[in-house]
Order: sequence, then structure tokens, then C-alpha cells
Amino acid sequence: MPDAACPMAGTNQTQVTEFVLLSFSHGRPFLFALFLAIYLATLLGNSAILSLVSLDPHLHRPMYFFLSHLSCLDLCYSSVTVPKILANALRPQATISYGGCLAQTFLLMWCAGAECALLAVMAFDRFAAVCQPLRYGQALRRSTCATAAAGCWLWGLLDSALHTLLAARLSFCGAAQLQHIFCDVPPLLGATCSDTRPNELALHVSSIFVGLSPFLLVVISYLCILATVLGMPLATSRRKAFSTCSAHLIVVTLYFVAANLNYNRPSSGYSPAADTLVSVLYCIIIPMLNPLVYSLRNQEVWGALRKAVRVSATPGSPGTHA
Repeated sequence: MPDAACPMAGTNQTQVTEFVLLSFSHGRPFLFALFLAIYLATLLGNSAILSLVSLDPHLHRPMYFFLSHLSCLDLCYSSVTVPKILANALRPQATISYGGCLAQTFLLMWCAGAECALLAVMAFDRFAAVCQPLRYGQALRRSTCATAAAGCWLWGLLDSALHTLLAARLSFCGAAQLQHIFCDVPPLLGATCSDTRPNELALHVSSIFVGLSPFLLVVISYLCILATVLGMPLATSRRKAFSTCSAHLIVVTLYFVAANLNYNRPSSGYSPAADTLVSVLYCIIIPMLNPLVYSLRNQEVWGALRKAVRVSATPGSPGTHA
């Protein structure tokens, strides 16, 4: 709702050219070192996944095809937010331009929507592999996988365009200050003096179709997987199936819980520190953890990594020449 001290049609409205990010008030050197370490780990881990899936023929399968798209999304997530965080940590006052803020919001929401859909597709991939192994190759042909991945990116794009267009209509009065370290829809709604009901309605509707629906598909897929695994006669087969799916389940749980806390907050909101922590968890920490979670529980990824290291270390191999 509009702030009574700043009516939408009042003279206190100003044309915003930049936002001041207030969550940078303390601990700048520590923040710089922390986010730099996280960003480098994210770049290294996700780039390694992309390289291994691209170069190793044994990983040219649907599971790893979707994993490569997840790594691409994670790289985008971090690159949208962390470089600007690092730059602001070195400045006397942390700011972001109005256009840069909308661009950051658009790209962040695009990644969020696409990743929700992609995690549901990855859950279906595991369902098909465990519950219908004889039909797996037919159900997930290369063209089908490419179409599903493109659909995930398009789904996120359409969702992001809606929220960004609504955010571009917001007005800001007086000092444009965001209680955050980067731009996103919730901090913008907290700083505006416009009527935020259309934006809040869009967030609630989006949470159902972009967040809840994929999550329900994930839950249904894993319930079917659980029923199939429990019916397996051999304990070794059950352990292998659980090991294959547990990494994805960990990522899904972390991501959907954090994203839900970020976009479906109570009307009273969170404290600025808690708000920032939740946002950092789902769009900066989780992209760093994804490659680690998958590689630790996946012997094929480790095997491809060891093979790549051996090839690059072999004298006379292409990787040893400048």
C-alpha cells in the first residue's frame, strides 16, 4: 500500500536514477573476501561440470544434459549478483543504477523460474530411469531433452518479464534505499511508495505455477521412485537407486525451501539481516553447492574428472601444449 507520508500523486515523488544498498553498512572487507571465495568456487565447480559433460562421451545422457543446464543456470545466478556485490564492497557507498537494478531483477527472476522448472524435469528424468528403465531411452530422446530444456528457459523468461514490467511501474519517494545487497522484487516492494498489490498478486500466482507446481511434480516423482525402490529385491539395487536420487533431492529441498522463504514472506516481513541471508542462500550459496553435491555422490562424474586429469597430465597430450 502507498505510504501516507509519500502519496503516489504527491510532489515528494522523484525520478530515481540509482538505489543505495543499505546492507553494506558493516564488514565490507569480510564480505568482499567471503563472496569472492564463493564466486570462485561457483565458477570452478560449475565450469568443471559443463566441461566434463561436454567432453566425456559417457556423460552424453539425459541426466547429465540436464545437469549441464543446471550448472549454466548456477553460473548465471552468481554472475548476475556477485560481481556487483564485490564492486560495492570496495566502494564508500554501495549503489546500483535504476536500469542496472531492473536488469538484475529481470535476470535473477529468469534464473529462478527456469531452475524451478528444470528441477522438476530432472526429477522426471530420475523417475523414468528408476521406475521405467525399459522405456527410458524412448521417453527421453535427445530431441525431447532439448525441447524440455528450452521450455524451462522460456518458462523462466516469461515469468521474469511479468515481474520486471510490474516492477518498472513502481514509484519511489525521497531517498531510494534498499535493505539488501542486490536487487530483487521483495526489496523493491519494500522501498516503493506505489500500490504494491498488483506485484504481490503476481508473486502469489507465480508461486503457485512457477514454484509450487514444479515442487509437487518433484514430490510425486520421488514418491513413485520410493515405492519402486522399496520393491527391489536386492539391497544393493536399493542403495544404488537411493544414491543416484539423493543428490537431486538435497538440491531440490534446499532450493525450494529457500526460494519460498524469499518470495512468500509473511506480511510483517523479515528483519533486513534475515531477508538478506535467505536471498544469499538460494541464489549464491546453493549455486556453489550444486556441483559439489552432485559430484560427491556420483561416481561417473568422478570417473570423468579423473580421466580428464590423467589426459591433461599425459606428456604429449593436447592439454599439455600451449
